Amino acid sequence: MSLRIKTLEDYHDAYKASVDNPEKFWEEQAETFTWMKRWDKVLEWDFHMADTFWFIGGKLNITVNCLDRHLETKGDQTALIWEPNEPGSEGKKLTYQELYNEVCRFANALKNIGVHKGDRICFYMPMVPELMIGILACARIGAIHSVVFAGFSANSLADRIKDATCKVIVCTDQNSRGPKISPIKLIVDEALAMGCDSVEKVIVLSHTGGGISWNNHRDLWWHDIMDKQSTTCEPVMMDSEDPLFILYTSGSTGKPKGVVHTIGGYMVYVWYSFLNVFQYKDGDIYWCTADIGWITGHSYIVYGPLLSGATTVMFEGIPSYPDPSRFWQICEKYKVNIFYTAPTAIRSLMAAGDKYAQGHNLSSLHVLGTVGEPINAEAWHWYHEHIGKGKIPVVDTWWQTETGGILISPIAGITDMKPCYASYPMPGIQPILVDIYGNEIEGNDVEGLLCIKFPWPSIIRTTYGDHGRCREIYFNVFPELYFTGDGARRDEEGRYRIIGRVDDVINVSGHRIGTAEVENAINEHPLVVESAVVGYPHDIKGQGLYAFVISRENVHDLNTFQKEINEKLTILIGPIVKTDIILIVSGLPKTRSGKIMRRILRKIAEGDLSNLGDISTLFNPEIVDEIIAKSKSLV
Repeated sequence: MSLRIKTLEDYHDAYKASVDNPEKFWEEQAETFTWMKRWDKVLEWDFHMADTFWFIGGKLNITVNCLDRHLETKGDQTALIWEPNEPGSEGKKLTYQELYNEVCRFANALKNIGVHKGDRICFYMPMVPELMIGILACARIGAIHSVVFAGFSANSLADRIKDATCKVIVCTDQNSRGPKISPIKLIVDEALAMGCDSVEKVIVLSHTGGGISWNNHRDLWWHDIMDKQSTTCEPVMMDSEDPLFILYTSGSTGKPKGVVHTIGGYMVYVWYSFLNVFQYKDGDIYWCTADIGWITGHSYIVYGPLLSGATTVMFEGIPSYPDPSRFWQICEKYKVNIFYTAPTAIRSLMAAGDKYAQGHNLSSLHVLGTVGEPINAEAWHWYHEHIGKGKIPVVDTWWQTETGGILISPIAGITDMKPCYASYPMPGIQPILVDIYGNEIEGNDVEGLLCIKFPWPSIIRTTYGDHGRCREIYFNVFPELYFTGDGARRDEEGRYRIIGRVDDVINVSGHRIGTAEVENAINEHPLVVESAVVGYPHDIKGQGLYAFVISRENVHDLNTFQKEINEKLTILIGPIVKTDIILIVSGLPKTRSGKIMRRILRKIAEGDLSNLGDISTLFNPEIVDEIIAKSKSLV
């Protein structure tokens, strides 16, 4: 089976082959790569136990396939283009040979300070080249990287460090993002003061040159440990099912989930999906605007592009700084061919006005993509018309941290596009819709809960340190199915439209935020007795945070109260999380067993009062009318 999908017939042939004989299909893809030992068996799986194993017995090192195998033919090709936060500042380009050299040097540095295969290394860094170098160096020596988005608070960072029992933290002195400077090392120090006893060393990259505190027994400068290191480092032989990384994602309970991805299957799937979804061709300049702190950055800034021998762009800043033309300036500057961003960014740029998208030479672009949340029709059309000039395919990709790679998407220029629809499943992906009882909903023009009935190579392997949690969340909701947590619609021609989360997770600007995490933080305010948080439609962020709060006493100044709540959220979770609306209520709708009925609150927040369902079974049905009346007073 051909690795590349070049025509619609290719797509249908590949899809049929991947369903008829998945093991043979994925074995053929895996043969592209360099293996130290070939696998003994392609696949074993048991969804009841949440167990999936791909390329069993295979031995490899993913960095050999990201770097070494390209050196002979692409050693002088640019692997990484880094665009700094400040326009006009000097960026950086690294060839495949230069990236290889730096990865080996940092891998040797890690070994020198006692890092071994299986150790967990936490990265809390802005989008700088050293972040990519660092995680590849971990993979080189078999250490497990765990990147934490450098916008999270000290509390959130500490939670993740403790859960993964990280041995080393790699950070910068400070982070410059847009007009803001964040005290990264200070936040790390605060986190370490919260009982992160597993941490032995902190490696600090001098980035802004800002003043920081220093612990001579623990802290090390990046440049000091890199000094005189060799530019060769023998890759450690890893098993296909050894962990590559842990990435934390918010869940419907307060504790973040450490999603574990393993080497062999993840490698094969992110490469295959990158190559085909974006129709990448040799020489293309590819830019994904995500942060490596999220799965999109892992799969489609680092691993997918490098496995394909591509040139990948990495941007430190934000789309609106110094003005909303920054994305298009960068596209013109580097003659970007493939551009992949979030609907939130598109909506914010659209709101800023068309003038910022004008006057730039975007003729190099031939594929546009979106990621992170469903894109609304208005934003899709603006993106297609103003950036794509009505000619460029838009791939509206659906996937999750847990899936590792893109599962449902148009294939650029091959399959058709329909605004708001992620469209068709990738080869190897077998989606179904079920009702609340797990019964399959067959046919087209239907809605249901989105599940996957067969494993793909980059499927989640476990939640770190708690496999039972993985089984409970993803595989026990509906027997023998992977439950995505999303509702979906399948149209008359089999395209999928993702409707949104059906659990207690809110998607704010493409970031999945657990309601329990937010509520726990709100409840820390001395006036708060209890709170419930739901998402509601927001023009820019996709979903805003609507908080229903029970207060101990009258709140006389709601603006001050909300400011204090948001400050608490910034401290405990991070500045990405802020309430948009707070409604003070005397009670929350609860079942007789005490569960908050967020379904009702979600309807009220959305202004959809047409069908709240049967509320007579609630413990306190009278509270619903009170909340509705108060919500109307906000309009």
